[in-house]
Amino acid sequence: MRYDVTHTTRYRYTDAVLLSHHVARLSPLTLPHQTCLSQEIEIDPAPAITRRHRDFYGNEMTFFIMEGAHHELRVTARSRVEVHRPAMPGPLADAPWESARDHEQLPLDVIEYAFDSPAIRPTEEVAHYARPSFTPGRPLLEAVLELVERIHADFRFDPQATTVATPLADVMRLRRGVCQDFSQLGIGCLRTMGLAARYVSGYIETLPPPGQPRLVGADASHAWLSVYCPGAGWIDLDPTNNVVPGEMHITLARGRDYGDVSPLRGVMLGGGEHQLSVAVDVLRLDA
Repeated sequence: MRYDVTHTTRYRYTDAVLLSHHVARLSPLTLPHQTCLSQEIEIDPAPAITRRHRDFYGNEMTFFIMEGAHHELRVTARSRVEVHRPAMPGPLADAPWESARDHEQLPLDVIEYAFDSPAIRPTEEVAHYARPSFTPGRPLLEAVLELVERIHADFRFDPQATTVATPLADVMRLRRGVCQDFSQLGIGCLRTMGLAARYVSGYIETLPPPGQPRLVGADASHAWLSVYCPGAGWIDLDPTNNVVPGEMHITLARGRDYGDVSPLRGVMLGGGEHQLSVAVDVLRLDA
């Protein structure tokens, strides 16, 4: 499956921004099941300095500096991506879940995903919610699939209920949120059981209701989680939709939580108040 993805972020400021530094993570990753065929980032007004590199977690980053006074910033990322259905986990994913929490057997680049991170600090309530899925000796994949199914059933999608800064304790109390909340809740649950889990950001193709036209810019960023299975590697799961991600999921970045993969962030001098608007368009090129 091939897609053209356009992700536009616009900031409007009440006062002039005199100087700003920004980091963008808007370049889809190339993975065994996904290839980024082309990618460009257009920044308006034009930055004084632009550099691209990979961060600690292997994500593509664009760093840029704005030096002239401006009242608006627009960043548009255009990508063409080819996605294939990921290979299904093999029999190693049927091993007892307890075998996956032996930290001495985990690769060094996996161990940190088993511990708390700045945005995911699970409470005892989160641990209590996780335990029913992880009965003694249960196969890892079976246990995680049930946890994802429970989150999907117990929590309501509500974009007005939370913000990017809402802690897990509030998500548990509200029983509602968005894909970021459900993914970080799932990760928190897995980490309370001693398992390594990470946050995945990306896009998902949005299909319009039958008989209605597809609206340009009506898609959105998406998030899901991965759990590490020794011998089998990382296994992705989407608690918002209760699915194993396939050809309709486009992977953008991966990290400990949302803070490691936020699409655009920065610091600035001036600006006053700001208004943010984001539009995402995921266009399928072939069936």
